[in-house]
Amino acid sequence: MQIKEIISYLESWAPPSLQESYDNSGLLIGEKDTEVSEVLITLDITEDVIDEAIDTSANLIIAHHPFIFKGIKRIGNTHWIDRCIRKAIKHDISIYAIHTNLDNVHTGVNKKIAEKIGLENLSILQPKNETLSKITVFIPSENKQEVLDAMFEAGAGNIGNYDHCSFQVAGTGTFRGNEDSNPTIGKQGEVEEVSETRAEVLVPNYRLGAVLAAMHRAHPYEEVAHFVTQLSNTNQEVGSGMIGELPEAMESEAFLSYLKERMQLKMIRHTDIVNQSIKKVAICGGSGSFLLGAAQRKKADIFITGDFKYHDFFEANKEIIIADIGHYESEVFTKELIQDALTKNFTKFAFRLSQVDTNPIKYL
Repeated sequence: MQIKEIISYLESWAPPSLQESYDNSGLLIGEKDTEVSEVLITLDITEDVIDEAIDTSANLIIAHHPFIFKGIKRIGNTHWIDRCIRKAIKHDISIYAIHTNLDNVHTGVNKKIAEKIGLENLSILQPKNETLSKITVFIPSENKQEVLDAMFEAGAGNIGNYDHCSFQVAGTGTFRGNEDSNPTIGKQGEVEEVSETRAEVLVPNYRLGAVLAAMHRAHPYEEVAHFVTQLSNTNQEVGSGMIGELPEAMESEAFLSYLKERMQLKMIRHTDIVNQSIKKVAICGGSGSFLLGAAQRKKADIFITGDFKYHDFFEANKEIIIADIGHYESEVFTKELIQDALTKNFTKFAFRLSQVDTNPIKYL
């Protein structure tokens, strides 16, 4: 198996186009055509992780956090990033990062946290806009189902918990082929009238190319009449954070103890217990303070994330409990998430979890 096969699967799950503008996900070191010997999955890239890859004969490291964010003008030996780059290249180890694109998909990082806590009725806390398009295509009525099925298979027609969604209107299409045409129906130079269906489907922008290709392959016409409309609609399947509910409300302090156990925490920094019970829970893996307002607007009882600054805690405004469990602690189970997804797709290949504790923060 080559690295590009693993990348192809990962990017069908968490498309690179969904990463934030500041991010640097993707293949950071290495070549896609390299044959894979062993894969090591980690949260962070450190020198110790690269040493672990060397010791286990892994030539591909899959990390959640990229370790190269800014432009590098020279590679020396005085900074840890330089040393990681040098060591990885020296030992022919490729490094791939799947970061905010995995944060932003509804089956990604936050879904894993929700599962650990036992939340139900999940939805994206702050869905993204302008990530959807609408394809309108005109199909001979007798061929409409095979064309639509091909488009659905390629990723069109999903709205929330529903798939195969479309809008269809019957009508009459007219055309006349010129001397260079090769019409499926009718003859050159003659006007034809055909019973057609105008079909409209939604498609995520990152699947637009694949859906259009499937449409063209399945459509019987030499020239396919269609158009694409960019939408400003909110995409409920893509965005930041997640919100859900506990099966049964819990007393607040009992919930914090439960959270500590489920997420294997050494400590929780939290604001005043302004809600005596917890039912609705908002979460965001990593640094999620920017989502506090969204959690408040959706009436969450508690917001769980990491990296809250001192003054930002005041913004709880006695409306919500903020629980800062730490950046590393909130995302450490992402390793399991990636391993489980890859193992299900590549059943005859073993994916190893890093045993290195990459958390730079220590507790007494």
